[in-house]
Amino acid sequence: MPTDLPVGLKATVTVPGSSANLGPGFDTLGIALGIFDTVEVEVTPHGLEVEIFGEGAGDLPRDSSHLVVKAIRSGLKAADVNAPGLRVVCTNTIPQSRGLGSSAAAAVAGVVAANTLAGGPLDTAAVVQLSSAFEGHPDNAAASVLGGAVVSWTDVPVDGVSDPCYKAVSIGVQPDIRATALVPDFHASTNAVRQVLPSHVTHIDARFNVSRTAVMTVAIQHHPELLWEGTRDRLHQPYRADVLPVTSEWVNHLRNRGFAAYLSGAGPTAMVLSTEPVPEKILDSAREAGLRVLDLEVAGPVTSSLGRA
Repeated sequence: MPTDLPVGLKATVTVPGSSANLGPGFDTLGIALGIFDTVEVEVTPHGLEVEIFGEGAGDLPRDSSHLVVKAIRSGLKAADVNAPGLRVVCTNTIPQSRGLGSSAAAAVAGVVAANTLAGGPLDTAAVVQLSSAFEGHPDNAAASVLGGAVVSWTDVPVDGVSDPCYKAVSIGVQPDIRATALVPDFHASTNAVRQVLPSHVTHIDARFNVSRTAVMTVAIQHHPELLWEGTRDRLHQPYRADVLPVTSEWVNHLRNRGFAAYLSGAGPTAMVLSTEPVPEKILDSAREAGLRVLDLEVAGPVTSSLGRA
């Protein structure tokens, strides 16, 4: 029978956003970014109270359907503990549904909060597994859990019944690499953007992406001069261009000027990885076009602390 957590116990979690795919590494490569959401979870005598500040405050639900709440409950179940009631306070700075890992960050924050309240019985692999399950792929969640850059993958059971197993490992990031995000003022649904992808690709395109994904893992660790080549893709970005024309225009604009730009996750953010700053003239043009410019460092892993209310 699950152990009841004491009323008044409180966990505070700070989780970084992330960028997935990095061009060719579809559902595989990810990197943690220095933009953070903070979630405070307090055990209360009964009920559920959800408060939201910052990004998404006017749109996100304040009941049990909130992703952070779902993740907390998943984490509590996995840790074999029970909370009679919860007070959840989310302070968000990660833009919602913009390809910066807001959903994955919410899932990670909830699982880590639950694990912290329970005394930490879940190891890192279990946190990656539980938080990745909400999205069905581990690239964003693993980056938020582990920090830095990650290579992730999914083991699908041959029996067709068991749940997929999500795994990831950290890879180092060359210390001069920074990220510049150009964030449009509209949302992109990951599911909707995935629907434009073809069910089959050519062997030539598959080979192209395998090679560029390998180049990218080398570029991001040791050879940033290869970032432009390492961010080339033929499997998903060309197909998403028609539904994300603003993003496609800016990715092409930046790449034509030698910057390693790519579609961040499912978009609509255009991301640049570089060791040199993007010229202010280009960034000013982006701002004039209505894009928000975020200059971001590569972030470390999710952090948490335990206290009393």
